[in-house]
Formats: sequence, C-alpha cells, structure tokens
Amino acid sequence: MTFTTNSPEETIALGVRIGNKLKKGDVIAMQGTLAAGKTTITKGIAQALGIIDTITSPTFCLISEYYGKMPLYHMDVYRLEGGEDFVNLGTDDMIYGDGVSIIEWSEKIMEELPSRTIILRLTPKDDGSRLIEIENWNNGDI
Repeated sequence: MTFTTNSPEETIALGVRIGNKLKKGDVIAMQGTLAAGKTTITKGIAQALGIIDTITSPTFCLISEYYGKMPLYHMDVYRLEGGEDFVNLGTDDMIYGDGVSIIEWSEKIMEELPSRTIILRLTPKDDGSRLIEIENWNNGDI
C-alpha cells in the first residue's frame, strides 16, 4: 500500500487510521531518513491507541513506553551497533508482548524482528510531501 501526505497533520491522520487497525503484538518497522516523519506518524498511531502523553523521538532514551488502550513501545535503534545490542535491551518482552512496538531506524535490526513485522517506509519529497509505503500489512484496509 502506498500513501502520500502533504502536511504533518495529514501524516498524523494517516497514523490514526493505521493505529485504529493495530492489534496486540503488532510490530512496525519504521524506515526513512532523518526528518522523514517517523515520529510524526507515530503521534497519530498513539492518538488512535488512546495515549494522551506527548510523543517525542526516543533517540536519546532508546525506548519510550506509553499506555492507553494497550501499551505502545516506541524504540529508536539509530545509536545501536546492530541486532545483538537490540536484543540486549530486553526488547523481546515488548515485541512479543501485549502491546504495539514501533521501531525507528529498523533497517539496522531487521533480522531480530518477527516475520509478521509491518514495514512502514517514509520518503520525504522535495515539495514537502511524504511518500509512505506499507508492506506486510494483514490488518485489513486502512
């Protein structure tokens, strides 16, 4: 599936639509350059999950946990060396738990993620829009 958003508000709205379809145990592997909109779309997903906390990039804390209808584990693996570092953070309990896991910069640790992982690729365009591609989605229409 491919979507185009033309503003942060549209990106958040797409995140809400995605979040409304997520279920416990879903894992989203976010991929895209710096400022591609990974955290922005996560804000919409969190909104759909009933989370009222402010969503920020977990770059410096690595994992942020939020609670709403179900837990949201927002991870940023940019500063990790690879899969072994990711596993050593104790992420299995989150990825195979009762919440939704969103992993920014997932390209670095794909081999550690379950085969059911949803891949969400964001590409910023010169006109300010975002191309958002979703692969391995099995949760119905968005």
